[in-house]
Amino acid sequence: MKLFSCSACGHTLYFDNVCCTYCGHALGFVADRLDLLAFSIDHDGVWRAVGDTGGDGYRPCANYAEHDACNWMVPAQSAEALCLACDLNRTIPDLSDSHYKTLWQRLQVERNRLIYSLIRLGLPVRGKQADPEGGLAFDFLAQPDPRFHEDSRVVTGHAQGVITLDVAEADDAVRERVRQDMAEPYRTVLGHFRHESAHHYWDRLVRDSAWLADFRACFGDERADYGEALERHYQNGPPPDWPARFVSAYASCHPWEDWAESFAHYLHMVDTLETAWQFGLRLQPRTEKPAELSVDGDFDPYASPDINALIQHWLPFTVALNSLNQSMGLPDAYPFVLSTPVLEKLGLVHRIIHESAPLQAPLP
Repeated sequence: MKLFSCSACGHTLYFDNVCCTYCGHALGFVADRLDLLAFSIDHDGVWRAVGDTGGDGYRPCANYAEHDACNWMVPAQSAEALCLACDLNRTIPDLSDSHYKTLWQRLQVERNRLIYSLIRLGLPVRGKQADPEGGLAFDFLAQPDPRFHEDSRVVTGHAQGVITLDVAEADDAVRERVRQDMAEPYRTVLGHFRHESAHHYWDRLVRDSAWLADFRACFGDERADYGEALERHYQNGPPPDWPARFVSAYASCHPWEDWAESFAHYLHMVDTLETAWQFGLRLQPRTEKPAELSVDGDFDPYASPDINALIQHWLPFTVALNSLNQSMGLPDAYPFVLSTPVLEKLGLVHRIIHESAPLQAPLP
């Protein structure tokens, strides 16, 4: 994502930083400016961005001040206690349990990364309070004690704008065990957020729109029985030729999941390419055929009108990412192969997003 620097001293920052370790200024992310700013705090408790001479100032999100679980800001004159991102939380785990609190704090960071991407893409980000029918909400739930709830368990998923996530997914050991049990090459908290948000935006952008015919032509008919499709997938596994047609094995089970996996993959691409752009990364490999791997990363992927430009930049970078990981003895950072049908699906995702939200938020 964007490369942040302290507006007071210029020191490099990370997206979830709350204090500049170089100059000591308090930091806060301002969503409408898409920037992590340094603040001074007035005697009346109003936070003012360093260098700003006017305006009403800001105050930290309630989860910033009380739980160290967010670094986003709220306009000082707002009646809301929570920031744009935390206002989407409908349910959180019992924070009196220190383990649950730690996991929830990790979830908060990745949720904020998702919201950053949605804002950059110009997609609507509204909560259930403002938009009960079309709004978005998050339920972060902990598995109940099996001694008292033998038949109940938390299932990560989406239903009518509500994204449910098992907080245990933020535990690296648990998530890795599940990844291996399900034979998945890739499983991350951010990947969950991107996948489940895709179901929400299918409802918002595709379901009742002129895009539905194009969707069915590309992804298949979503009217196929979803429950039966999932049961068949978990009993029999994906079709043998799934890599030729789908971005993941799970994408093969139903058109809705194919869309969600493709949408999530698209967010992986634009966010990673934005990071490369912000760092000024370019590839000029020392090979006999440098053209196929040479790429100039100097472009804003969120604002790119052409999916082909994204692909032409993306594929060389993934080769470099995997090669660097292999040099460290680590698994491939990018364990995917993009076949022609998958590229076509990514292209449709790109078109739907850009034509439904034509004004991508520019970086200041």
